[in-house]
Amino acid sequence: MKAPSLFYNHEPEDRIMIKKDRAEVTNWTDDLEYINEELDDLVAIENGSLSNPNLYQQLQNLRRENQLVLGVLYRYEGTMRQAVECDTTACDSFYLHNHEKNRNRYREHLKKYRNLKSRLLAKIVANTKK
Repeated sequence: MKAPSLFYNHEPEDRIMIKKDRAEVTNWTDDLEYINEELDDLVAIENGSLSNPNLYQQLQNLRRENQLVLGVLYRYEGTMRQAVECDTTACDSFYLHNHEKNRNRYREHLKKYRNLKSRLLAKIVANTKK
């Protein structure tokens, strides 16, 4: 079964780019919503298995940061409608720079999350081998 296309041949390139960027931001926010759920589970696991105050605090800080990044991305998603109205290179450049800045913010946050999750799982594995 062929997946439906987000883009149509008759659409201008700038409209296609905006659709692509919106789809990307939706993926980012979906990922961060899922990370919220995983963080809840990781905190519960940490509380039940490890009881490490330092690790618990790191998870709480990451949970807070996840909410902040999610909020930034939701606000950014709301401003993307204005990019459609761009009619100058400077305007296009502003939105492109803003998108890249948000992509980098998302990717850096994801790296932090993966790193902390890996450390937590390694500690759990180490505890099960005792």
